[in-house]
Amino acid sequence: MKKLAFVIALASAFASMDASAWGNDGHRAVGSIADKLLKGSAAEKMIKSILQPGETLESIANWPDCVKGTYCGPQTPDMIEYVNANPKHSEYHYTDVPFQLDHYHDHAVGTADDDIVQTLKQAIAVLQGKDTPATNPHKFTKRQALILITHMTGDIHQPLHVGAAFVSKEGKFVVPTSPAEIDETAIFDSRGGNNLLLDDANLERISAGVIPPADTPPVVKPGVPKALTKPFHSYWDSTTVNYAFRRIRTKTPDQFAQAAIDGKPAIVSATGDLATWPYQWADDALAVSKEAYKGVTVGKLTQQTSKKGETYYTWNLEVPNDYPVPSSAIAKTQLIKGGYHLAQVLQAIWPNS
Repeated sequence: MKKLAFVIALASAFASMDASAWGNDGHRAVGSIADKLLKGSAAEKMIKSILQPGETLESIANWPDCVKGTYCGPQTPDMIEYVNANPKHSEYHYTDVPFQLDHYHDHAVGTADDDIVQTLKQAIAVLQGKDTPATNPHKFTKRQALILITHMTGDIHQPLHVGAAFVSKEGKFVVPTSPAEIDETAIFDSRGGNNLLLDDANLERISAGVIPPADTPPVVKPGVPKALTKPFHSYWDSTTVNYAFRRIRTKTPDQFAQAAIDGKPAIVSATGDLATWPYQWADDALAVSKEAYKGVTVGKLTQQTSKKGETYYTWNLEVPNDYPVPSSAIAKTQLIKGGYHLAQVLQAIWPNS
C-alpha cells in the first residue's frame, strides 16, 4: 500500500503531555451511552444519589480533564480540593505499556502505581464500599470515584492511552524490557505518541476524499497561527472522534449515543471479579493499539527544545494514505465499547434487586 509521508514542521512542533482522550465530545458520548442504557435501573438511582442535582454521566464525563486548567471555566471548590489532594492526578489517565505486548501486568514496563488501571481499580472498590487505606490510597470520595470511573472508562478505550510507542535510535518501534532501557539515547519514549508528528495539511488533504465534510468550518482564533503539525496522540484523542461522528452523520454526543444503541452492537462484558475488569479493558486496548499502529512507521529523529529550555525528541510519521477510514472506524467502536462497559460495571456494582 502506498504511504503518505508526514513531515515535521519544526517551528510548530509541540509535545503535549496532558492530552485528553476522546476530547470533549467523545467522553460525553461515552457517558451518554451509559446514561441511556441505565435508565430505570438501580444503578441509575445510585448515580443520582451520588451526583449533584441535574448532573448526569454525560455532563460530568470531562470533569477529570477540566481540573487540569480553566478551559472548561473557573475551577469549582470541589475541583480545587481534588487537585490539591491528588498532585499526580494527570497521571491517572493513561498507562504506557509497549503496544506490541498483549497484556498489562502490575509493575511491568510502562505501568505505574498511579496509572489508569490502578486508578480504575481503586475507584471501583470505593463504589463497592471497600474503602480502606489499601484499596483507596488516594481517599477518593464516592462522587470522585464515580466521576473517575466515568471518565477513565472512556480513557482506557482510547488505544494510545494504553499502548505506547518506544522508538530506537535507528527509527524502529521497539519493546524495552526494563525502564532503564528507555534512556533517551538508544531507546526513546514517544510520550504516548505525543512526540510522533503528523503534517496537518496533508492529513486534511487525505481525509477530504474519504471523510464527509464538516457542517461548519473549524474555529480560527484571531492572532493564533494554525499549527502545522498534529501529534499522533492528539489525532487519536479528537480527530478520530470528529471523523467518527461525521461518518454516521451525527453532530452531538447524544445523537452519537442514540445511533450507537440503535445499532444494537454486540458488546461483550468483562467477567470475574470487578477488580480485574480494568485489566481486561487494558488488554483489549492493547489489541486495538496494534491496529492503530498498523502500517505506521517513524522517520528521522529530531531534537527539539521546549519553551522551558528542556530537550525532547520528535519523529515524522508515514501512515497508509487511507488511514482516516480505519482509524475513525476504530474510534467509533471504542467509544461504543466505552459506553457499554461503563454501564456494565456500574450495573455490576449496583445490580437490580
